[in-house]
Amino acid sequence: MSWTDMAAGGRILVVDDAMENIQILHGALQDEHEVLFALDGRRALEIARTQHPDLILLDAVMPDMDGHAVCRELLGNPDTADIPIIFVTALTSPEDETRALDAGAADFIGKPVNAAVVRARVRTQLTVKRQRDALRALILTDSLTGVANRRAFDERIDAEWRRCGRAHLPVALILVDIDHFKLYNDHYGHPAGDATLVQVAGAMRRAAARTQDLVARYGGEEFAILLPQLDAKGATGVAHRLMDELAALDIPHTASPTAPRLTASMGISSMVPGDLSAPADLVQVADALLYQAKAGGRNQYRTMG
Repeated sequence: MSWTDMAAGGRILVVDDAMENIQILHGALQDEHEVLFALDGRRALEIARTQHPDLILLDAVMPDMDGHAVCRELLGNPDTADIPIIFVTALTSPEDETRALDAGAADFIGKPVNAAVVRARVRTQLTVKRQRDALRALILTDSLTGVANRRAFDERIDAEWRRCGRAHLPVALILVDIDHFKLYNDHYGHPAGDATLVQVAGAMRRAAARTQDLVARYGGEEFAILLPQLDAKGATGVAHRLMDELAALDIPHTASPTAPRLTASMGISSMVPGDLSAPADLVQVADALLYQAKAGGRNQYRTMG
């Protein structure tokens, strides 16, 4: 796929207090893109947070909350900071354009708009965004297993902690350690160990299959499964499915003092984020429970309560 092909499709949010302007932009873009719209800044912020558009076309002059204020809030929120913004406005002086770009806009289009120019500018910004997203995916992916890496986990747990905290919803975490993996590598060799890590990562993905779930390689043979909007009981269900998945893989581990096949130990924590807690607390509890599972004989999970 070429970079130009990456501009195809995409969800566009048009923000303007005049419906006729929204209709013009909708007509210019509807054949190639899904078009959402908002008639005021507050509604635009809500849609951006919940619908995750790929690009925002934003009017600068609106009552109550103008485009520059909307732009500042979008860029100041980690959930929306990566969405490129094109100002579409009747304010077309060099000073107005400079102000928009200084505010963080990716581009600037003057009114009245030319449909061909709008389509071309939109394609350009979508291409740039998807190039950036592809590079970011490489940076945040474990090269061996294909799941998220530690950096991705750290970013995601912070974001989910904030998001679930606003909604007063729980965040669950399962820390998973493959039992006696050093003995596995010593006995079967590191290439076999690498292949096994790939299989185990696949089992975790099947066990935690919701869109919002994140499987990450936490370090070496240790993995983390982040489960937004799940309590301890729900997370325990995921852990049980993972035990079943590992049993179904039936990977021999004759060097293990625990079992003749590959097993894992897990610690499960869940919290509703609050002012007196942090993501590190969720990790610390899961880590302590993982230690208990290992000390208790391995091939098991321990949970809160």
